[in-house]
Amino acid sequence: MSQATRPIAVVTGASAGIGYELAMCAARNGHDLVVASDQASITTVAKDFRKAGAASVAAVEADLATTEGNDKLYAAAQATGQPVELLFANAGRGLGHGFFDQDWADVDHLIDTNITGTVYLVHKIGRDMRSRGAGRILITGSIAGYLAGSFQAVYNASKSFLNLFGAAIRDELKDTGVTVTVLKPGVTDTHFFETAGMASDTPVGGSKKDDPAAVAKLGYEALMRGDADIVYGVKSKLATIVADVLPDSVVAAVHRKMSEPKGA
Repeated sequence: MSQATRPIAVVTGASAGIGYELAMCAARNGHDLVVASDQASITTVAKDFRKAGAASVAAVEADLATTEGNDKLYAAAQATGQPVELLFANAGRGLGHGFFDQDWADVDHLIDTNITGTVYLVHKIGRDMRSRGAGRILITGSIAGYLAGSFQAVYNASKSFLNLFGAAIRDELKDTGVTVTVLKPGVTDTHFFETAGMASDTPVGGSKKDDPAAVAKLGYEALMRGDADIVYGVKSKLATIVADVLPDSVVAAVHRKMSEPKGA
């Protein structure tokens, strides 16, 4: 495959964690990349993607909680001159502790990143895919979206939105040549717990976590098969089943035991 005809994959939140590993999967499987993060390290990790097989990597440092940041990413994708074959809408933020103890600016940024920015980017790139009748979208949801999340109330609700949003637009795009897959990881070994302020003072912060590379590989394979969704790990699958059976009040009480800060 010549460089001029290599398909393009766009990956958000690609500087670390699951997003980084999704970009590595795409690079290893013949895609050139447009990767984005609000971290300056996105320009540094671009060399890893080139080593993995991407002939071209455009690294975009942008705040994907904003329209301007997503427009900057979209413009970089357009500048490649190639259509976006894969969109990994993975960027997200976590936020722990009690809702009424959180700063509103942090809550607002989470909503703008996890929901508004994601929906905006999917709308822009997904429309292009539908117009040409081809493309694949992977949205990183979470099993947290099944759980009434005491001490992670806004985060869990944002992931519930993404889980349902992905399922809905998948149906809308039926027979268009565009597929939507929702990746639903559980507790994964990323920087999530540090940025959410949950690393040292919550039981879940100190718990055993899934390998982000394994989670990303499963998600990438599900995307390429055209699956509707994929949950990583037996424990995570059991959690979704239990959450469907138990009342939300019981799920919230169980979630408190894992996510309530020590001494709260």
